[in-house]
Amino acid sequence: MTKLALKMLLGDRTKAIGLLTGITFTAFLITFSMGYFAGFMTRGFALISENRTADIWVMDPAVNSTEMTSQFSLSTLQQIKNIPGVAQAEPLLLEDIKVRFANGRFQTFQMIGVDPLTLTGMPHPVAGSLTQVRAPNRIMVDPGGTFDKLLTPIHLQDQWPADGAHLDVPMRSLQPGDIVRANDQRLIVAAVSQTIGRFPPRPLLYTTLPNAHLIAPTTQNKTTFILVKVAKGQDPATVAKIINQHTYWKARTTEDFKKDTILWYLINSEDVGDMASMLILAMLVGFGVTGILLFMFIYEHIKQFATLKALGTNNEQLKQMVFVQATTLSLVGLGLGIGLCAMTGTSLAFSVGYPFRMAWFAPLIAIIGVLLISYIAAWISIRPLLKMSPGIVFAGR
Repeated sequence: MTKLALKMLLGDRTKAIGLLTGITFTAFLITFSMGYFAGFMTRGFALISENRTADIWVMDPAVNSTEMTSQFSLSTLQQIKNIPGVAQAEPLLLEDIKVRFANGRFQTFQMIGVDPLTLTGMPHPVAGSLTQVRAPNRIMVDPGGTFDKLLTPIHLQDQWPADGAHLDVPMRSLQPGDIVRANDQRLIVAAVSQTIGRFPPRPLLYTTLPNAHLIAPTTQNKTTFILVKVAKGQDPATVAKIINQHTYWKARTTEDFKKDTILWYLINSEDVGDMASMLILAMLVGFGVTGILLFMFIYEHIKQFATLKALGTNNEQLKQMVFVQATTLSLVGLGLGIGLCAMTGTSLAFSVGYPFRMAWFAPLIAIIGVLLISYIAAWISIRPLLKMSPGIVFAGR
């Protein structure tokens, strides 16, 4: 009966191709939506991901993410360094500041202050020199997932004009040597980086802690995180527990802190709620397309099934044939849809920095969803087959 079911399926190629296209579209839509969601969540803990040398993050006890943070005394640093199992501990300061560009435009940046000796927490530049960032009033800038935010005027007469802001003038991207201002401090761009984009997107300004304290004096002798590297052979989770026991601060391993950040976004971010609503809507549309097309395909072949029933085929065999057809179409459509999604999403991620990540759960949800809706549609379609009389073949209906 399996071979006969497949022959019936391939016998009506037009409808089979139409249904296969619908299932492929559904699989693509679901997988791409989940990949898009995973990409944004990955950007949510981008700060953690780019600091790969850190095994443990120490922070204020009330902090649960890299987005909503609080500063604490830098005097804690030496206490952390003296804890058994800690090989290295470096401060990392986060602060939002307004930066004014040469044409008068201003933009909010996230300032990231790092230790001036080790530069732990500062990415490698794509232009300029990393060592130059140690000099006074030197910074590194990064788009942070934004587009056309790091711009300065092309012509000298439009840079720092005395007659007011020159907003509608030809612009170019910031380069090493350009000048910006923040809190009346003259800052020279020493390097430009291209690290992991942020969620929500925002430009980044990397500098040393002494420079950061000049730009934002309120951060003097404060830090947001302490990045801990454990000694060789030590378990980060064990060292984190020791830090929690010996200090007033919270210590989380890198993986635990990533999970905390994702959970924080899921609970607190309105953007995530809007995104989840759109994903659910997209999935429902895809499921509806698959279910309706599959129901129509089976229902339009009811005469063939009636003929088989008149020839002695029992209900169990009819069920088997319908589910073989539904499973075959679903599996082929899933393979095509997921494969197309992987190629499209990966291409967009590499070419234009699209927030896409093919996480393990993306194809899994697509597989479960498509198979589930296909079986539901098949079961609904079977009911008239089981109740029908073979006489409809001879009645000409």
